[in-house]
Amino acid sequence: MAEFSGLVAVVTGGGSGIGLATARLLAERGANVAVLDLKPGPEFLGLAVDVTDDESVRNAIDTVNERLGGIDILVNNAGTGAIGTVADNPDDEWHRVLDVNVVGMVRMTRAALPHLRRSAHAAIVNTCSVAALAGLPQRALYSATKGAVLSLTLAMAADHVPEGIRVNCVNPGTADTPWVARLLEAADDPVAERAALERRQPMGRLVTAEEVAAGIVYLASPAAASVTGTVLAIDGGMAGLRLRPRS
Repeated sequence: MAEFSGLVAVVTGGGSGIGLATARLLAERGANVAVLDLKPGPEFLGLAVDVTDDESVRNAIDTVNERLGGIDILVNNAGTGAIGTVADNPDDEWHRVLDVNVVGMVRMTRAALPHLRRSAHAAIVNTCSVAALAGLPQRALYSATKGAVLSLTLAMAADHVPEGIRVNCVNPGTADTPWVARLLEAADDPVAERAALERRQPMGRLVTAEEVAAGIVYLASPAAASVTGTVLAIDGGMAGLRLRPRS
């Protein structure tokens, strides 16, 4: 399939996990892909970018435009995690995670908008989380940022639909990514912790990065030309299903 032939896609946080899976699927379907990450890797046009640094973001977007001839799709996937209750993280950590997860998307979108406005097929997809809708223990800071991303997505969709720019987000459940792997490694009993995370999702397993990528690529594609302001759950039923406990 080559439905993205001739289109340029920018994927932030594309050096690993969901971002890398998304970049690969976009390229497989014909897109010219630029990966923006602290460690972007050699697979695509890779640019080292810190989303908390506006100059870094603007320089990278300018480089993509110059090298690839425009920008049609922006996948705002770069993000970071945080563990703890509302009382556990100091102010500096709150500011840092909000800066990456929320303001980072603002910086990237703001820089890309002039190029997206010139595209006949302009789409933005933000990576949100089931944590925006479901209360999860020990995720107060992370959940607050993802709730902001969900609201930001809807506001952006309303602002930019008159310009022909579609804006949507995906809400993954707990995904089998390097970040989750690091959390499991730090647990007292990694095997038991993984089993608990798997049981928390009604399908009984972690979401894969490739499954989330498939949702992102759909929302970015011409097939979703009438889809904007949508939150696509890819969470194994975690947000919406209430199953009886298994015996």
